[in-house]
Amino acid sequence: MKKTLAGFAFAIVILFASPFRTWSQKAINPIIHADVPDLSMIRVGDTYYMSSTTMHMSPGVPIMKSKDLVNWQLVSYAYDILDDVDALNLNNGKSTYGAGSWASSLRYHNGTYYVSTFASTTRKTYIYSTKNIEKGPWKKIAFQPMLHDHSLFFDDDDKAYMLYGAGKIMMAELEADLSGIKAGSTPQVLIQNASAPAGNNIWLQAEGSQLFKVNGKYYLFNIAWPRNGMRTVTIHRADKITGPYEGRLGLQDKGVAQGGLISTPKGEWFAYLFRDYGAVGRIPYWVPVKWEDGWPVLGVDGKVPDTLNLPANKSLMPGIVASDEFTRKKKDAPLPLVWQWNHNPDNAHWSLTARPGHLRLTTSRADTSLLLVKNMLTQRTVGPTCAGTTAIDVSNMKDGDCAGLALLQKKFGWVGVKAENGSKSIVMVSGAKDKPEELQRVPLNQSTIFLKAECDFRDMTDKAYFYYSLDGKTWTKIGGVLQMEYTLPHFMGYRYGLFNWATESAGGWVDFDWFRFQTIQL
Repeated sequence: MKKTLAGFAFAIVILFASPFRTWSQKAINPIIHADVPDLSMIRVGDTYYMSSTTMHMSPGVPIMKSKDLVNWQLVSYAYDILDDVDALNLNNGKSTYGAGSWASSLRYHNGTYYVSTFASTTRKTYIYSTKNIEKGPWKKIAFQPMLHDHSLFFDDDDKAYMLYGAGKIMMAELEADLSGIKAGSTPQVLIQNASAPAGNNIWLQAEGSQLFKVNGKYYLFNIAWPRNGMRTVTIHRADKITGPYEGRLGLQDKGVAQGGLISTPKGEWFAYLFRDYGAVGRIPYWVPVKWEDGWPVLGVDGKVPDTLNLPANKSLMPGIVASDEFTRKKKDAPLPLVWQWNHNPDNAHWSLTARPGHLRLTTSRADTSLLLVKNMLTQRTVGPTCAGTTAIDVSNMKDGDCAGLALLQKKFGWVGVKAENGSKSIVMVSGAKDKPEELQRVPLNQSTIFLKAECDFRDMTDKAYFYYSLDGKTWTKIGGVLQMEYTLPHFMGYRYGLFNWATESAGGWVDFDWFRFQTIQL
């Protein structure tokens, strides 16, 4: 069964991969139609690397690689777990949704790669370093205070700084070993009101600092959000890192903002930015840059273009999202990089070896909410439309267990199996309201069930549909339409999640045979 369905899935992928991009010979914005926010980017030789935010997910701070600035693949993470605390472990009723590690800063200096980030969960600043950004290992430094939305910057004299803050931008010099703020030094105010270029009626003060040095001048990029307006790029320039800085509005179109500058080996310049785009998340856009009077000028006549003079976009599979048959060879990593756990995993209660060719999730305790369930294995959804399917053996569920396929956000939805009073049922549950609702129930009289969730992100429609199948061929819609919503408490685009959840007693398990990702036409 697995081989037959794998062939079918492969054919579907080839037929529908990137259906909206197939005939373009140029890059199309958005560059990545998936949740990849808070970008930081470097180029080393002819290779680009990019870090972004995944907050409460583990492993964290994903590193992506590209040779053409358009087509990216995951190659690493800066850490396996950020820290060992209850909120990150989903213990004692605590979680860190919408928190964890935020906007990272990626740098390359004297042969070493650095990724820094910060976390409101622990109130710490973190710096990870490695000689090999794709294979590691990574060295970790953590210190207080937490420096919000900072930019790590190495100057030509090898001094290291962090620029940080909101509205009022601060600068702190770091110790030579980066172990903290330099002893005896005092952080200084670099720019008193970095929001000023965006106007005087500001809803979100300037933050998201990224500092660059080009032709001897310092350029600081920030995002500000005018009230009743849109996300806006501001740029400040100075001859010395300490200032004084003069500022101007950098870009105000489509809400595309927050990021920085990158150049190609040919000397072409682009700004890498992102856009809030509903339930799929915050999606990356590139904007061409030209230089005038020593200032970077963003966009085409001040606008974000739909196409770019860069190579055409290819499918996001398998570089960003991917199917998984859960078969592993001896030298394979336990999980492909497309997967992340919701919060820190409990490694004693998941396995790819207990039943080879399957992902086994075993419950370790009873929980009161899907959002507190350990070992939910997730990966991104993508736009404009996509589908995730899975096959699951539910033979060993215990009464009170729930297992299946979720679309994870605060207003979640899931399709799966409930075990109650010695019998099992296929159910669809919506978390769109304050209290989750079971919208439909169908008796289940077999051990294997096939589940599917489709997402429609076109023009921020943000609707999801759920299905089940008894044979993997004929699909039946179940429950209602989930109106997906990007909520700030989770601060992340919807993700597919595989889960097994006990509500009564621990010890039941389920075996996922495969997970298949497809871009589709609705």
